[in-house]
Order: sequence, then structure tokens, then C-alpha cells
Amino acid sequence: MTDVVPWLETEQTPFLLIDQQRFLRNVERLQQHISALGCQLRPHLKTLRSIDAAGYLLPDLSSPATVSTLAEAEAFADAGYSNLLYAVGISANKLSRVRALLERGVQLHILLDSITQAEAVVDYGRNHGVSFSVFIEIDCDDHRGGLPPHSALIGRIAQLLHDNGMIVTGVMSHSGGSYAATTTAEIAQAAAQECAAIRLAAEQTRELGIDCPILSVGSTPTAHFAEDLSNITEVRAGVYTTFDLVMYNLGVCTLSDIAMSVVTTIIGHNAEKNWVLVDAGWMALSRDRGTASQNQDFGYGLVCDSNGVPLDNVCVTKVNQEHGVIALPDSLTVQDFPIGTQLRVLPNHACATAAMHQHYVVETTQHQREIWPRILGW
Repeated sequence: MTDVVPWLETEQTPFLLIDQQRFLRNVERLQQHISALGCQLRPHLKTLRSIDAAGYLLPDLSSPATVSTLAEAEAFADAGYSNLLYAVGISANKLSRVRALLERGVQLHILLDSITQAEAVVDYGRNHGVSFSVFIEIDCDDHRGGLPPHSALIGRIAQLLHDNGMIVTGVMSHSGGSYAATTTAEIAQAAAQECAAIRLAAEQTRELGIDCPILSVGSTPTAHFAEDLSNITEVRAGVYTTFDLVMYNLGVCTLSDIAMSVVTTIIGHNAEKNWVLVDAGWMALSRDRGTASQNQDFGYGLVCDSNGVPLDNVCVTKVNQEHGVIALPDSLTVQDFPIGTQLRVLPNHACATAAMHQHYVVETTQHQREIWPRILGW
């Protein structure tokens, strides 16, 4: 965009802006890459949590999707989506909501990585006549949850579920360790490691005569740098639709690929400190400091001009609830930023920034305005 769109100047700030042209380009880029490798994409809908956004990712309502909350599963089910993976470890107190979705005809898969969870699923299923579809979570990089791919517990869990009428639908991993990569070669290696781990885990269940048809891998970095997806069923990714500064630092995208920004207005100066004050604090930007440990620290977000053009070395350096502080570099003064001027802030972590907003303002490819509501709650 080179010219300010008139309605943008009158929109109440702060607000979250989606550049639909960039969004669509990002969606197509990953879809083409995964399709070329002979695999299927199961988009993670947690970044925007928007029915409107999902329409571009999943025009076929029966296509596989991933969610991070049951509130999302329920809302997407209401919209007609019927194949959902709830990719957070299940707890017994949520099984009644899962059951309600299954009774509506939704194919909802749950996730677990312990005997305790499996026993709870079995007990509930037997008591209520429900056969749950289960994925076993595999840890491919010591990043968070899941079982090591060589763990004997994988087979024990699969056997327990299978023997009690549950369906072992798949094994799933998330290469969270790829976010610590320093080169794209390291990301490619993480992708290969992730695939190897999930193949090994699936072998354990199949050796027991349990089919385990779906091998699911995913993270936005590894999805873009995967080179061999043979025997992998599906790839999950979420933040690829908008990208963010963490992805930029990893080399997954360029600044011009980032489709999300927070539009803010300059509301004051502190000339003595060479600070510019804006009306976007942590309630609009989030407190996420994901770039702090990377090669380039963008504070609470990289500042762009009103057209979305990034400003060199200008970041939001401090946030209060409704105030953002931009400590200017020595090459600039507050006189370069008149009060009342609009700026845009690119997010460190798109998921965290999106979560601060109940809806998004979308600039369409025709430079018109749409509103995409966000699914709230858990």
C-alpha cells in the first residue's frame, strides 16, 4: 500500500488491521509448498480464531483443521466445520463438551500423552457409551509435552485405548524447538527430526496391530522448510497466515509478508527523553517479548508509518496498559512525529496480539473495510 486509505484515518485507534492481500498470499504460499510435497495441510486456527478467516483457509467445511480451545471447536462446528483436532492435552472435565460435539456429528479428535489421561478417557467413554478418537502426543525435541518417540508408554497407551473401544487415530508432534533456530538450515533439520520422530512413534502402535492412520507434524517454521514428508499424513501450522516479527527473525518471512499490525495514534511527546507516546499499550499489543532472545530485539513491536512502511530502528520500547512509549533513536526527534499522526506496529507474536482484540479490521484487496469477529473464551 502506498496511499493512505481514507477510512483508515477515521477508524478509532488502537485497532488490529489485517492486510487481506498479504494474508491471501501467505495462505497460498504454504498450501502450494505442502501440496508439492504430496501432503495435506491441517491449518491451526488459533492465531485469528475467526470464522471469516477460516473461510479462506478451508473453503471445504470437511477439510481437516486444528483448534486450541473447545470454544473454537464449538464455534467452528456451528459454522459447519466437521473435522477438528483439539491439539491441547485433554482433561477429564472437558470430555462432556467433547461428547456433545461428537453427538452433533463433528469428527473431533482429542490429544493425550499419559496413562492417567488415557484411563480418564476410557472411563468416561465406557460410562457414557462414547468412542473417542485420540491422538497421542509425541515430543520430537524436548520442547514441551509429549512422549519421546521411543517410549514404551506409546504402545501401552495405544493398547489401553484400543482394548477399551477407543480409536487410536494418530500420533502428533509440534516442533516448538524450531523457534530457537538461528539459521534456516537448522529449521530444515528440525523438520526432518520431527518427521523421523513421528514415523518412529507410529511404528510402535502398528507393531501392536493398531492402525494409527494419521501422522501429524507441525509448526510454522518447519512447515515452510520441510523437504521430505514421505509417510506423513498432514502438516499443521497457524501463524503463517499473518506472520510476525519472530517469524521474520527466523527467516521464514520478510517484513512485507507480515499481514497484521496494530494501528495507533500519537497522543503525546516527552521531548526531554525523546519519547513519542501512543494510544496502544499492552492491552492492544500484548506483553509478548518473543524477539528479546533473537538476533534482533523489536521491543514490543516494530513501528511503521501510516502506510505500513517500517521505520528503521523505531520500536515500541515500553508499554503500560493503554500507553505505548517509543524511545526514538538519536537520528530522530519528537518533531518528526506530530501529535495526531497514525502509526502501525508490527507484532512480535501474532497470536498474542490478536488475542487482545475482539475483532479485526480487514483491508480487502479492493481497499474496502471488513470486520472479522474473534472467537473468545476457552
